[in-house]
Amino acid sequence: MQFTSDKPSRSGIGIDFGTSNSAAAIFDGEQLTLVKLSAPNSVMPSANYIDRRYQNSIGQRAIDDYIDGNTGRKVELSLEVLGEARSGTGGGESSGGGPGEAETTTVYGQAFNDSSLPGRLFRGTKRLLGNTKTDRTLVFDKAFRLVALVTPILVGIRQSIEKAAGYKVTHACLGHPVNFEGIESERNTIALERLGEAYGYAGITEQSFCPEPTAATISYLHNHPQSNDELVLTVDFGGGTLDFSVLQRDGSTFKVQATHGIALGGDRIDQTIFRALVFPLLGQGERWSRTIDGATVDTLFPFGDYEELLINWPVSYMLNQNKYTSAVMQRMAESDPGAEKFRRLYDLIQQNYSYEVFEAIKAFKAELSVADSALLDIPEIDIEIEVERWEFEMIISDLLAEFEAAITVVLGKAHCRPDDIDLVLRTGGSSLIPAVKDILDNQFQGKVVEHDPFTSVAAGLAIANYYQYVENDLS
Repeated sequence: MQFTSDKPSRSGIGIDFGTSNSAAAIFDGEQLTLVKLSAPNSVMPSANYIDRRYQNSIGQRAIDDYIDGNTGRKVELSLEVLGEARSGTGGGESSGGGPGEAETTTVYGQAFNDSSLPGRLFRGTKRLLGNTKTDRTLVFDKAFRLVALVTPILVGIRQSIEKAAGYKVTHACLGHPVNFEGIESERNTIALERLGEAYGYAGITEQSFCPEPTAATISYLHNHPQSNDELVLTVDFGGGTLDFSVLQRDGSTFKVQATHGIALGGDRIDQTIFRALVFPLLGQGERWSRTIDGATVDTLFPFGDYEELLINWPVSYMLNQNKYTSAVMQRMAESDPGAEKFRRLYDLIQQNYSYEVFEAIKAFKAELSVADSALLDIPEIDIEIEVERWEFEMIISDLLAEFEAAITVVLGKAHCRPDDIDLVLRTGGSSLIPAVKDILDNQFQGKVVEHDPFTSVAAGLAIANYYQYVENDLS
């Protein structure tokens, strides 16, 4: 790509539809405008809420609608009717001497229908786009394609862009992670096809694509022109993925040397914090004594049965099945200090507080980025924990090791060493974690620059669209 003085006939549009948050920008060749997707903010949560009338709300309003409808709500799970079974053929004789009648019974599935659920909130749907085994999800009585869940968010983004631009928008450069989540070899192709289809339904019919770390680099290079050659490493550590690019800048032109991406982001960090700090206060590791067939049985409480549902808040309401709640109720009835932990777990399940727990974790994590200690405060379940930054870094040490290993991989793909890198750009919300900063500063001393953590990608996409950048095919 080359930054030239030739002025295209139209402005560049960039859309960064992220796993956690989204942003958009307009570039007219001179001025870059960040679109107010969630006025007065430029950054909007990538959220879609669908109520029982199949009406949509997006962004922060979607989250507010979900919280308003679910906080304190008693979850009412009902059995899913699969069909009817007949216990006989009808060919025999009944006890009364008449024709035999087959007995009909209803066949039920697992208890997972939440009959009082006012609506479904979808966040992080982007991470499913590369999953070849998942194309539809049931929303009440209708099966929605993943594309249909994403489209309303993109429609809202396009409408906000048009409001800011003052004209109809049908073209844009669209960001994507280097590698979408999933294990299938074709996940990137499938995800981009689905994403392109959703953008098409949203009215963006003229599409170009650009890896998110490359876009972040483009915005920095455009804002900091120079004639010197330099090798630039960009680290884009967001909510869903960790992405890298290595670019060689040659004056006003650049060439992508390598890209790399893994499924490590803020969401995994949040789940790790949940496991380490919250699980022990909900009963993990506690013993459970009860009487079975006249004998006293003492074992560890089967907390492992609850863990995956707890850390995946969109499906945590599944814990309201009797097979989960009955054990918690029995354990919380015991007269020991551990009973209080199970009262917390019961309240979390019954009142559907999982989303609030994760919001508290995000606030706690953000505070630790600027302070040496922070309070994890979850008043809904009476949890208040003071944590030092060094303790937090111990909790996420395995994830930090993955981060360091990924740096080694991208440098290897670019056939260079840390000393060969002239500039390191650090962007994305998770790049604000002090331990992440320290790792980069130690490997690339004096070369690391923070670059607009939440809007650099959208800005670069708009600039790329203006100069008609065409993505290199790198793996």
